Amino acid sequence: MHITHNLTTQRFETTIDGHTAYLSYETIDDTTLDYNHTIVPSELGGRGVGTALVKFALDYAKENNKAVVPSCSFVASFLQKHPEYQSLLA
Repeated sequence: MHITHNLTTQRFETTIDGHTAYLSYETIDDTTLDYNHTIVPSELGGRGVGTALVKFALDYAKENNKAVVPSCSFVASFLQKHPEYQSLLA
């Protein structure tokens, strides 16, 4: 699965079989990102696409020294289950 960071739309996205899934964010300030929506079309459900998007987005934050606000419930749930990303919480 190829995930890209679209700076223009502030989304991490992937397109599979003609369907685009994404995790959108808002920049709060120079050091903080609000991950606010994870959208996976039903045609891509059950394939781990949402999880892959969240991991990619969190790794991006980590590599770029950004803190994360998990407004999206899917991102918040992922963070609760993966303590290795807890240090990213704003």
